[in-house]
Amino acid sequence: MTEYKDVICRMNLKKKTKNKSDKEGKVYYFCSPKCKEKFDKEPEKYIKLVG
Repeated sequence: MTEYKDVICRMNLKKKTKNKSDKEGKVYYFCSPKCKEKFDKEPEKYIKLVG
């Protein structure tokens, strides 16, 4: 089973969600619209954290 991790709150997600953003060819999934919005404002800050 594939798990996804919300890069904002670090929550493990068991499946893809409708809250997602595509950045630099990679799709990031979020637990909530609030986390997605935070990522969309400063994606580079969070992408650096996940390496």
